[in-house]
Amino acid sequence: MLPGLVGAFGAALLCMASCARMGTPSGGPRDEEPPRFVSANPPQGALDVTQTSMTLTFDELVNVKDAFQKVAVSPAGTMPRVTSAGRRVHIEFDSLAPATTYTVDFADAIEDNNEGNKLQGFTYTFSTGPTLDSLRVAGRVLSARALEPQQGMLVGVHADLSDSAFTSRPLLRVARTDDRGRFTIRGLAPGTYRVFALGDNDNDYRYSSPEEDMAFLDVTVSPTSRAAVAFDTVYNTLTGAVDTVVERARTQFMPNDVVLRSFNSGLRQQYLSKHERLDSTRVFLKFNARAESLPDIEVLGRPGMRSPGVPEASEGLDSLVWWLRPELMREDTLRLRVAYTRSDQNLVRTAAADTLEFITRRVKTKPSKQKRRVSAADSIAAITTRFEVKSGTQQEVNLPLLLESATPLERFDTAAVHLSVLVDTLYRPVAGAPRVTVPDTLQPRRFAVEYPWEYGAKYRLEIDSLAATDIHGLPTLPLSHDLTVKQTGDYCSLLFHLTGLGGVPAFVELLDGSDAVKRTAPVEGGDAFFPFLAPGRYYARVVVDANGNGEYDTGNYLTGQQPEVVYYYPKAVSIKKNWDKEEQWAVFDTPVDMMKPMAVTKNKPASSRNRSRNAENADEDEDEDEIFDPTRNPFDPNDKSKSKKY
Repeated sequence: MLPGLVGAFGAALLCMASCARMGTPSGGPRDEEPPRFVSANPPQGALDVTQTSMTLTFDELVNVKDAFQKVAVSPAGTMPRVTSAGRRVHIEFDSLAPATTYTVDFADAIEDNNEGNKLQGFTYTFSTGPTLDSLRVAGRVLSARALEPQQGMLVGVHADLSDSAFTSRPLLRVARTDDRGRFTIRGLAPGTYRVFALGDNDNDYRYSSPEEDMAFLDVTVSPTSRAAVAFDTVYNTLTGAVDTVVERARTQFMPNDVVLRSFNSGLRQQYLSKHERLDSTRVFLKFNARAESLPDIEVLGRPGMRSPGVPEASEGLDSLVWWLRPELMREDTLRLRVAYTRSDQNLVRTAAADTLEFITRRVKTKPSKQKRRVSAADSIAAITTRFEVKSGTQQEVNLPLLLESATPLERFDTAAVHLSVLVDTLYRPVAGAPRVTVPDTLQPRRFAVEYPWEYGAKYRLEIDSLAATDIHGLPTLPLSHDLTVKQTGDYCSLLFHLTGLGGVPAFVELLDGSDAVKRTAPVEGGDAFFPFLAPGRYYARVVVDANGNGEYDTGNYLTGQQPEVVYYYPKAVSIKKNWDKEEQWAVFDTPVDMMKPMAVTKNKPASSRNRSRNAENADEDEDEDEIFDPTRNPFDPNDKSKSKKY
């Protein structure tokens, strides 16, 4: 055989062998498209509907997830049965009202069977009469203090404009907010309405408990529609350049910029929820809600003893500890009468008194055959108590040093507290004694040592032995603690120049990357100043302090009080060591729904890759991307137009 022929034959064999190898097929790209709505029976927007069962058909296998929580039906009433089978979703009502427009808002409950891609904002509408109510109200729901998009809230309207309608009657027409907090209430007839949002815990479509999150609009809305023109831009898929711009007619529904600020009133039914004896020295009381004052306590069986000991309380006076008097510690069973103000489910307050029994359960131990040797340290610990430094060894130049005693003190000789500063190699007493205070009388074990610290200086705090005695008669051990004050170069400062507030009382909250408040500063002369900052990345929000109390106040629908208004600085501020930074803050330059930086937004929206696909499932005359398009800031205190009707 010729060499060339042999080579050709070998190449053919290699080709056949390679073609015979089996590989694992890739299966193609992952499906990221949501289901597409194909048809409905009765059709979308049908009139004079009499049948109570409806079928929706999609282009692929679908599931309906959490229908009871996500699907909202207008008018509010009996929830239909919603099920899925194959490519179909079935809706079955028990009965239908005559001459009524029905809207079934699925939110994101419909998803494909394989990948779980959600169909956002799909609604199905029909009428049992000869006309279809088609007006709409759209906007967003944001949390009042954090401006977080509120997903899954029920948003609805009342044609009854009285304040009591929201608490006594179900909402008339409703919708659910999506992952961006957006909502569209459909099927409205011409008229005037009030708009509400509700975290409907009991699914009764009304504000039935002050423990539910809610929002309400101060003004009424009168929905309208008008002819408009939308421009669709077609891009060249190869170059990315604009190919053509297509003009199409559409209907614009107004208002589409309603902003609802959701809040929780903080009102709770008040009652004693828990009581226990922590050990022989303490009893614990837990109340369901914040209180305005401590309860009155009487020790039963001890005439004239009005208090069992020293109270220690949380900021809201809802978690309380009483450090018992020595004579009560020895009692295995302690009975107390606790008098306080109780409230029922309707928050009606009445005087109440509970008789409580506290039992010390002592653990029986078997005597050891081997005699335990008691050390000197054990003996001293049994007859003494101690202080603990809570500030660490790195001292902030602008803050006091913090101490805490193990138990409340009966006596504390502050003259036994000494402070010295390192000079060369020796510690020398400072000029002027430090000031020791109790910052909060309801936290009696915490003490602050105040002194005008010098940058970079080293100090030694010493407390003499027997400087204090606790309520059990135990003297304190001596304390020696070295600390170093931070250098001036370790700090930075931040100054905000705010414009647009118009001189209203306000304060700025400086936030970390988790949206937690680190510092607070008042706005004075349009400026908010934060000295002695640690270097890092910060965020900020300003609170319009309506009552000037220096605190954020939530709303209360029962009294018509809106929560105080909050605005975010729209970007992060990074500060390095030894920097003094200034930022210009035009409060209303950024729309309220866009001002919170995404880095500190917790309720981040899902990917928008399917928004255009979802729009195909909506009515053709609506541009879904323009549901929220504010032309003014609804919270601007200088904007007089906010008081008029929409």
